[in-house]
Amino acid sequence: MEIRPARETDWVAIWPFFAAIVEAGETYAYPWPITSDEARRLWMERPPSATFVATDGTVVVGSAKTGPNRPGRGSHVATGSFMVDPAFSGRGVGRALAEHVIDWATAQGYAAMQFNAVVETNTTAVRLWQDLGFVVIGTVSEAFDSRTHGRVGLHVMHRRLDPS
Repeated sequence: MEIRPARETDWVAIWPFFAAIVEAGETYAYPWPITSDEARRLWMERPPSATFVATDGTVVVGSAKTGPNRPGRGSHVATGSFMVDPAFSGRGVGRALAEHVIDWATAQGYAAMQFNAVVETNTTAVRLWQDLGFVVIGTVSEAFDSRTHGRVGLHVMHRRLDPS
């Protein structure tokens, strides 16, 4: 697997799994339905942020975006969003993207990384983030309307980054 900066031409490969994940209604609060152009504007970041893809040969198997969590006085803390093509789940794609984004944010000089909305029923993601040193610093009760579970909490997760 290779992880590299996303190119505009990668969107055609990202869009199908982006659409499937958002339509499933379990992990992202993006609106549905959403057009490919609207989704591209949400996902394909511009500097100082970045978007990456994970590839297996020529196949895009996942993507992540990262950058400042907040503008101005909050810009020293990074955030990130991650999507793995469901056809490739369980193969370490999410972990590889997560490690890459953490390394990128550290190299960019961010002091910490914070995820504002990790759906509490997305136990695979919660476990991964905890395994990578993130802690749940709070949960907003019933803040996400899961298609399967109804209203569930959103975790705010945080990790300091080591610039060494």
